Amino acid sequence: MNSTSARPVSSASDVTMGLVLMFISVMFSPLIDIFAKLAIVTIPSAEITAGRFAVQALCMLPIVIWRRSFADFSWRQNLFHAIRGAIITVSMISFVTTLKYMAVADAIAIFFVEPIMLTILGGIFLKETIGWRRYSACGVGFFGAMLIIQPSFEEVGYVALLPVVSALCIAIFVLMTRVLSHREDPWAMQFQMSIWGLLFCAILLFLGQGTGSDLFDPVMPDGRAWFYVAGVGAMAAISGILGVYAYRAAPASTLAPLQYFEIVSATIFAWLVFGDFPDAVKWLGIMIIMASGFYIVWRERRFASKPVSGTSEATLAP
Repeated sequence: MNSTSARPVSSASDVTMGLVLMFISVMFSPLIDIFAKLAIVTIPSAEITAGRFAVQALCMLPIVIWRRSFADFSWRQNLFHAIRGAIITVSMISFVTTLKYMAVADAIAIFFVEPIMLTILGGIFLKETIGWRRYSACGVGFFGAMLIIQPSFEEVGYVALLPVVSALCIAIFVLMTRVLSHREDPWAMQFQMSIWGLLFCAILLFLGQGTGSDLFDPVMPDGRAWFYVAGVGAMAAISGILGVYAYRAAPASTLAPLQYFEIVSATIFAWLVFGDFPDAVKWLGIMIIMASGFYIVWRERRFASKPVSGTSEATLAP
């Protein structure tokens, strides 16, 4: 493939499919955090992250073999996948650590500086066309997220910065996924990311053994903890592959506002599992987020026939 040529713009049907897949992905992805919060009581963050990658790789392996995706593996792209694995490892450990001290909905809401970062970075590095309406939708959605959690940085201290670190990592990760998704098989991409992430976690756990660190000192999980870690990996595999196909169909900046739906499902799951029921202000925030997301769906469905991206695949190529 000539890396200097522009990728064809997304069609109306492609953008619609990307929006649908992203919606399903973000509605289920908070289950990753629910299982992680249950596991973090007894298991260090790096071990939960390693468990996620191990389960994710096992889920991907049969499909990769069946699709013969190994033939698509490229040494040229290995550095790219290694960077993606390192970035997602830092993001996961940061966010799982946050869950030990904060409620799921609070941590996810702070994390939602990520779509704003993604929209801006998408315009800078992927040269995606971003209008004031999408910027406005991101801003409105972020305002709704803040209404839900009513954050107090004085109460949680430096821990409140960890979701921001996680958000920046994910924004970079998504940009890299956006480029790779047009070159490689999505299942192979998820498998390679998981292998690299598992390798990095193994190194951290080896170095942290015996230190007493609640981040890196490994422990032997009990029966229930094994189930929680498996749940983290399974939900990550499902939401991850849906996300890859979504970014394959539509521009990152188009999909970014839909990620605010994650706070809606996170609030529901947190209430069902931990009994955290939103107050009136939080429900107002949920309605604002939903209105913002539905507006993006409606607008992109109506105007998807217009060019929305002229991304050059050379932009982030190694």
